Amino acid sequence: MIKAASLSLDIDLLSYSHFLRQHGLNHRIIEESGQQSVYVEYDRDVAFIQKSLEDFLRKQESLEQQNVKSPQVSNQAKKIAYNLYLAFINSPATLSLVLVSIMVAVITSLGNEVYRLNFLFYPVIATSSLGALFADIVNLRIAVGTLTPMFLHFGELHLIFNMLWLWYFGRQLEAIQPLWMFILLVVVTSFISNTTQYLAIEFNNFGGMSGVVYGLVGYTWVIHSLMPRSYLLINTNMFVFFVAALVLMEIIGSSWIATAAHVGGLISGLIIGVATVLFYRTVLKRDVVGANPVS
Repeated sequence: MIKAASLSLDIDLLSYSHFLRQHGLNHRIIEESGQQSVYVEYDRDVAFIQKSLEDFLRKQESLEQQNVKSPQVSNQAKKIAYNLYLAFINSPATLSLVLVSIMVAVITSLGNEVYRLNFLFYPVIATSSLGALFADIVNLRIAVGTLTPMFLHFGELHLIFNMLWLWYFGRQLEAIQPLWMFILLVVVTSFISNTTQYLAIEFNNFGGMSGVVYGLVGYTWVIHSLMPRSYLLINTNMFVFFVAALVLMEIIGSSWIATAAHVGGLISGLIIGVATVLFYRTVLKRDVVGANPVS
């Protein structure tokens, strides 16, 4: 791809990125050498980027000057609302998962009063074998119930850790691939991680987004490793950190941490990542996820 512009990290380019998408312009905004760089596919797009970016920065400066004249509280409220709007436009599925998880945490007092939403626990179905379990999923309510444990969290650290990493990986993946692909990834990793945990312990008193997070970690690492031009923000050191954390959690707190869900999520994410790479390379004939190849 071709570098069209470089800007300070202090400038929020979320709305500008949305503007480019509305105009059908494939692009990447990445951090490098202490700056934000805007990359495009074709030389003809460079002039458009430079002109539109100049207009965008001028409007941003004008808005900031107007905000100085407004009450500080009003400014903060408007900024929060605007940032939430941009987050929803750019990452609707990820933000929805975060907001539902926070709402569930508030209602259940971070798991201390989980009885208020006990229907979110994994449904009590057969555990004798995977085949018997699938045979017991006889309606949509039970099928959805195999996913909903991801919204249950027990304690502040549990919720904060999962939401931060969900946002970190989720918004990257939503930015480079179709929304349905990201939703399918979450559904599959949630089902596999929750089902693995249920079969491992044979009861349903567990919950958390950790299985999905580990699924996103595995998926993102595979895409980054095999298709580096997708510009995903992960590296081998980060992947090793997550694997090491998984091992330590099993050693230190296996009795109260859903380790099986983490392992199930990670393995499913790795497998889905490999399948996605093969699909893009062999069927779509691309070497980057989510964008047309550069000619």
